[in-house]
Order: sequence, then C-alpha cells, then structure tokens
Amino acid sequence: MVEITIRKRPRTEAVVTQRKFFKKTARGKVIKVLRERYLRDDGHFVLPDTNVFLSQMDLMESSLFTPPIILLQTVMEEVRHRSIPLYNRLKALVRSDDKRVWLFYNEYRSETAIVREDNESPNDRNDRGIRKATEWYNSHINVTRPVIRGQPKPKIPTVVLMTEDAANRKKAQDTGIAATSIRKYISSFPDTTAAQLLDLLSAEDNEIEPTRAAGAKQAMYPEYLSDSILQAGIATGKLHKGHFSASTYNYLQGSVSVPGISKPVLLIGRENLNRAVHGDMVVIDIFDESKWGVEGDEVVDQEATLKNDDADDSDEEEENDQVLRQEAKAVRASEAAAQQKEKQPTGRVVGIVKRNWRPIVCHIDSTALPASSGASSSSSAATLSMQTLLAHPTSTLLPRIRIRTRQGPALVNKKILVAIDAWSPTSRYPDGHFVRVLGEVGGEDAEREGLMLEFGISYGAFGSAILSCLPPEGDSWVVPPKSDDRVWKGREDLRHLTICSIDPPACQDIDDALHARPLPNGNIEAGVHIADVSHFVHADTPMDTEAAARGTTVYLVDKRIDMLPALLGTNLCSLRPHVERLAFSAIWELTPEAEIVNVRFTKSVIASKAAFTYEEAQLKKDDPKQNDELTTAIRLLNTLAQKLKAGRMAAGALNLASPEVKIHLDSAESSDPIDVEQKEMRETNSLVEEFMLLANISVARRIYEAFPATAVLRRHLPPPRTNFDKLKDILEKRKGMTLDVSSSGALADSLDKCVDPNEPAFNTLVRIMATRCMLSAEYFSSGSVGRDTFGHYGLASSIYTHFTSPIRRYADVLAHRQLAAAIDYTPLHASLHSKPHVERVLEVVNRRHRMAQMAGRASVEYYVGLALKSRGEREGQGRVTEEAFVIRTFRNGLGVFVSKLGLEGLVMFKRDLTQFDADNYAVTIPGSSVAVRGDKDITISVFDKVVVDIEVEKDKNTQKGKVKMSLVHPIDSRAL
Repeated sequence: MVEITIRKRPRTEAVVTQRKFFKKTARGKVIKVLRERYLRDDGHFVLPDTNVFLSQMDLMESSLFTPPIILLQTVMEEVRHRSIPLYNRLKALVRSDDKRVWLFYNEYRSETAIVREDNESPNDRNDRGIRKATEWYNSHINVTRPVIRGQPKPKIPTVVLMTEDAANRKKAQDTGIAATSIRKYISSFPDTTAAQLLDLLSAEDNEIEPTRAAGAKQAMYPEYLSDSILQAGIATGKLHKGHFSASTYNYLQGSVSVPGISKPVLLIGRENLNRAVHGDMVVIDIFDESKWGVEGDEVVDQEATLKNDDADDSDEEEENDQVLRQEAKAVRASEAAAQQKEKQPTGRVVGIVKRNWRPIVCHIDSTALPASSGASSSSSAATLSMQTLLAHPTSTLLPRIRIRTRQGPALVNKKILVAIDAWSPTSRYPDGHFVRVLGEVGGEDAEREGLMLEFGISYGAFGSAILSCLPPEGDSWVVPPKSDDRVWKGREDLRHLTICSIDPPACQDIDDALHARPLPNGNIEAGVHIADVSHFVHADTPMDTEAAARGTTVYLVDKRIDMLPALLGTNLCSLRPHVERLAFSAIWELTPEAEIVNVRFTKSVIASKAAFTYEEAQLKKDDPKQNDELTTAIRLLNTLAQKLKAGRMAAGALNLASPEVKIHLDSAESSDPIDVEQKEMRETNSLVEEFMLLANISVARRIYEAFPATAVLRRHLPPPRTNFDKLKDILEKRKGMTLDVSSSGALADSLDKCVDPNEPAFNTLVRIMATRCMLSAEYFSSGSVGRDTFGHYGLASSIYTHFTSPIRRYADVLAHRQLAAAIDYTPLHASLHSKPHVERVLEVVNRRHRMAQMAGRASVEYYVGLALKSRGEREGQGRVTEEAFVIRTFRNGLGVFVSKLGLEGLVMFKRDLTQFDADNYAVTIPGSSVAVRGDKDITISVFDKVVVDIEVEKDKNTQKGKVKMSLVHPIDSRAL
C-alpha cells in the first residue's frame, strides 16, 4: 500500500504567503476570505513623506522612477488637505498599472497610530508618525520573511524613508532608520537615467549649490504680506482680491478686476506686479488717487526687451543692467502718458491667494547654450554637467522660466513641458524644472498636445471603469420593442414625425433635431428633440464623474476631445438619420406669429428622416421645385425662426459678432491646412439657433419652477458701463457716432446705426469690438444668487439655461436630469438637491468651458498661420497680402484686424520715427520718412482700412513660430 503523507503549511509560512480578510455580504453575513499572495524579492521599498509628493509629483509619475513605493495614510490625507489637484494625481498614481504603490493605513494600526503630544505641531506629529511607520514596516518585513528550514535565508528588503527635510532625516538615521534625500537616491541610478530624473526635480526643494554672489543678492520684489494680514485687509476693505490678467501688449503691465470697482485695477512695473503670473488669484493694495496711472500706449515685447538676458546673471541687479534700464524707460513712458489721459485705479500685488502654476509649454533658446553644446550636439542623450537655461513659454502672457538641466543640447528645437516651482524676491524669473519633451517644434502632434496642456484640457483615453458603464451590446445596441418597459415606460413614440437635423459639415455628435407641422386649428406644432444622454449616463457613476471633470467636449481644427466615450457621443446618443434613437423632446403649439400657446416636455423615441448641413438645408429651402414634407417643414421652421428672432430683437437682444473662419484641409485623412476663408452664415444657421434658444428658455422656466434652490441655469450679467468708455470715445472722435449703453436694447439700437455706407464690414467690426467689452456668461445654481441677477443680457431673457447639447456639455446633462424629475419621469438624484454640490460642479464646468473656448481659438489661430504659409508658398512669395482694419494705435505700432481671416496682429515700427496722438487714436508718419511714397505726412487712425503683408516666421533661436504683419499701404512699414 502506498504511504500517503499529508503536510500542512507551517503557520509562520502561512503568514508570509496568505492574505486573510473578512467580507460582509449583501444580506449581512460575514465570511472569511483567504487568498494566496505573491511575495516580491525587492532589495528595498521607498516610503516618501508628504513634501515629496507635494513638490516632486512629476518625478514620482515618471516612467523612469520604478522603485516599489509604500504610501502612508498620513501622507495621503495631508496631501489632500494641502492640494486637491495633487491629491487627484496621487490617487491616479496609486491606480496606475505602471507603478507599484501600496497604501498602508498606518493611522488605524495600533503599532503605528500615534497621538499628538503637548506643544507638538501638526507637522512634527506627522513626521513622527511617518518615522514610526517606517520603523514598524522594517520590523514587520523581518517577521513576515522568516528562515524556513531547508531553504536559503531570504533577502530582507529595507524600507527607506525618503524626505527632503534634513532634520527629519537626521532623527530617522539617529534611531537606525534608513533615510535619504531624493537627490542622493536618484544619483545611485545609471548616469543617463539619473540625468533625466534629476531634471524633473522641483527647483523649490532641490539642494542646489547657490549661484555666485548668492549671499549678496538684492531683492527685486517686495516680500508678500502674511496670510493673517491679507485676510484682515480683505475683511476691512483695505485690500482687494481678484484674478491677475497679464497685458497682451506690455509684459510690464497687468490688471485685476475687483468687485465694486468700475474699472480694472492697473498694475504697472515689475515691482508692482510682484511675481504675479497670469491667472493667479492675488491680493492687491490700491494706491491713493494721486498715484493712479493709465494703460501704456507703447508695445513692450518681452522677447525683444529680454533678448540678451542671461539665466545665470538675471538675479543680479547692477546699476548698468541694460534690462533694468529698458524696463525703467517703459515705465517712465507710461507715467508720462498718465499726465495727459484720464487715470484709472492703480495698485500693487501684496500677496498670492492661489497660484495658477500649471505645466507650461516652452522652447529653449539655442544661443543660451555654451558653444560646445549647441544644437549640433543634440544627438547625445544627455550630459551630466548642469546648465541653467531660460525656457520661453509659447504664451506671451507668461514669464520666462529658469530651469536647471543636464539635457540642454537635446532640448533644442523641441517643444517641452516645464513646471514652475518657486519665484524668489531676488530673481527676475521664476524657477522651475523640466518635465518632458512633447516633440519636435512644428510637429502636428507636439503642437496639438502642447495646446491641450496649455489650456488644461483632459485628453487621456477613457479608463476601464468608465467604459464598463457603457451598454454591453456596444455598437449593436438598438431601441428595444415597445414591450420593454425599462426603456419605453413614460416615453412617447414620435417615430412617425418628419424630423431632421441641421448641423455643420462632418458633424458626428448630433445633439438636436427639429420638426414642424401645421395643426387643424391653424396653429403650428414645432418640436426640438435632444439626445437623451441621461438615459445612458447615470448620476454618481465613473462615467458621470469623468464627464463632470471634463465639463465639455473640446473642438480643435483637426481633433475633437470628447466629453463622453465615442460609443455614446457619435453613435448611440447621436440623432443619426434613419435610426431610432432615444430623445428628450420639447414641443410647442405656436400661432402663425410665433407666439407660444403652450409647451410640453416628454421623453421620446424618434427616427430622424435626414441629416442636413446648413448649406444643404438652405439649398433645399430655396429650391422652388422642392415641395416634399422635409422641405415644407424646413420652410415652416424658418418662417417661425424669423419671427422669433424679430421678437427677441424688439425685446432688446443683442446681435453681436465674433470672427469665424473655415480652415480648408488637404484631405479628409490629412490635417495639413491649405487655405482659410471667412465662414458664411446662412438663414438655416439662424433657424437652428432660434429654436435652440427657445428650448433653453422654456426648460429654464420649468426646472426653476420645480427646483428653485438648485436649478442649473446660465446668466450673462450686464457689463459695467465703463467697459465701453474707450469704444464710445473712438466712435465719437473717429466716426461721429454715439453708443448708448444704458440698456441692452439701447445698445442694440446704437449698434444698428453704426454703419459706414462705403464700408459694409464696418458694422461687423464694431460689433466684434463691442463683444469684447462684455462679461462672460456663466452657469450658476438658482439658489446661490438673487433672482434679479438671473437674466441673460445678450439674449434679453429673464431666465436661461443650456439643455440642447448634452453630448458635449455637462451642464445640459444636469438640466436633463432636473427636467426629467420636473415632469415626474424619474426622481431627482440627491446630489442635485444639494446647493453646495451643484455650486462645486458648476464652478468646474465654468472653468472647463472657458478653457475649451480658448483652446479652440488657439487651434484656429495656429492653423490659420499654417494655411497662410501654405498659400504664400503656393503663390511663390512666402507671404499673403490682405486688407485689414486698424483697431488700436500705439507709439510704436498698430493693432490690426484682418476680418477675412479672423486674424488679429501687430504692425511694429520705431517710435522715434512717428508722431503719436493718443487723444485721437492716430499715428502720423512724416512725409520725410522713407516709408512714405511722396512728401506728404500720412496719418493712420483707428477704423482706417489698410493693406498688410502676412507671413509666418520662426524665431531663429527658439524656433517658435509666429505671425508677422507689415503695412504695405498707405505706407511701407518695413522701412520703419
């Protein structure tokens, strides 16, 4: 008989190889779960403290930084307390498949939980807790890896405390805990890897040797006031809080809009800007009126003024500093102008509430590199010699950033990502660190990614948790039969209606469709049918959370960054023709004069009969030979839309304008632009717009009636009248026209009268300039503001929301959920009953909406430049000639607007060769100048039509491309 031996695992080994935990079932039963686990045989683990994650997150996220990491609960909670954006990045790091991170709840274990001692600061308590957890983990690993008889002695990995706090590091080492600084730890990596990782270190905490004469540095900026003084000053009204906006034309000026002050507060000079970066939330002190100034009348370009500044020398304030002399001259010019103009409130930055320090897209100036390490040697991977360089942001609104890197030669001709770490009072520039290379300068992928990063666009792929929220049927999902109550309950069957959609060419995410038909009583039924996104995107799911974080779909010229996965956005929710789709319908009975008799809202199922472009719908409407049902419906809709628009205009709605252009690409597969032209606006554009406005207003009334405390609405506040002062003055002096801004209706009437019979485009130009005087519209929760501030100034509507584009706007999804509850289709999720929750969500949505608009405009501007370059090359001249309007005058240049291209630019010339009349917005070029044809003086004023040459040139050092304009008529500015 065969002997059978049963061997049990020794208890000591079971501790090592098994994981036991208890789990509670849905019915309340507690069960024990025992799982085998794989043990690593690593040489060490790193246990970073809080400051490592706060200041070195770029390093921790790097794919080159690969050690296993133990993350303490204490550290996680302190990061959450200090910075929500970094906390979100830390959570993503824990979930990442590419990283080995273990989260240890040290506050819940008796051996590692500690109590704060008397006179111990919270920071010291946390440091002590981190040291104790590190000590315990080392002893714990010893226990869990015992010697097993008959097997080699196991390798015991060490848990190493990683901290930049020298005192904390010494205390750890004194008690026998292995501890290291980040720099020392990285230095143990192979040379090439170490060089790349060291570049990622934040300048704020790097243990770098000081530059020469560091001890003798003189402060360039005043120190910020303490937090307690700032808060007290704001509370008493002596100090003011607001967002800092850098000047587009003068890097030594900026402004801060402050509630209660009619004009933005002006900041003049480097000292008064005091290290504020565009977008920062700052605290300012407003000067006495005797010290107020005016906006400068000269273009001061950062690239030109600081062209020869050296990164290593920029901290030294010497009497013969050429940069200081040039900047002082520019400030004096502004002070001189203040003696002749009406002054505006002026002040200085005394503190920062919240920094807008996000990753910044930059270039490196090749001339800043030592001769031996220029672009010619960029093929080498890296050099271990540290170099201090100035990174040039692509945005002119941001300062140069000083970085220290070992990869200088490899970064030439590259688009790179840089993060700001600190800005010392003794330094002209902020200090930062290199994050990564985006690609070659001019490469489409690098330019696109750089643009998305610049505006904070979330463009990553949707994760598995989000995709798991999609219907399991995928593309094969169809509207189920009527017998399926899960979908059809409470829905109307509108598949018999003649419904169509009208959208831009190549539109895939079709949010809306329309129908209209005569009624037996002589009235007309009109319907707007919107994609029922809320059927697929449920509240408090991973997909809903992601959509709320993205806020909106972003449209670039050659790419769309979706708010929702493509399966929904371009398929299951998109109201494609000849396919049954779920919809949310608003249906009105209207009189022939477009007066509303009644309106009802219903969930529905529709089947669109056609998907038209604006041009196709216009041709169909205008063709007298076509009289089919669709054509009749479009004509009926258009007639109603004209009357709806006339009613809005009579109520005081504004007909504003913004420059819109169409980029022609080489082919559907290529994103190479070949030409650009102004977009043509047709009747059918207005048709769709009017019915979308009608739907949004009708829904706003209904959801506010149902949920007066939390209705998701949108408002457009009346602009301060002082915003129009300059435009009013220009119109009166240059054209003899008046602009009445007492109400939206008065402004609309005034704009209608701003007509130049000799120049049809003049009225559009004035409307564009008036639009820039407006405030931005914003989403808000109805219970958060007074009822008298609900109105939409531009639309002359007392209440408004967004309902018609839920595929691409998250605010519309929220409005859908509230409307569904208002008609008793489904209960409202608890989160939409919470005013604080709605406010937080809409704050994010507002920010994302603004960023998406700016990203879209920047994309158009970039592709317009490429298209012009392509056209210029085809025409063999390398440049394009177009007519333009002067929209601003300076002592040393003109601001011009090329309406055909929707392009704004600067024409520069030397101030010494011109005569500037600030009061009359005019520049005179003497007849003696070589730029003038003939001997008569030439005066150029705002609203004058000129002819410009446009070319795209690259800076020979940074390789940064920019549009350059020069006058060819009435003068040749190149001679200036």
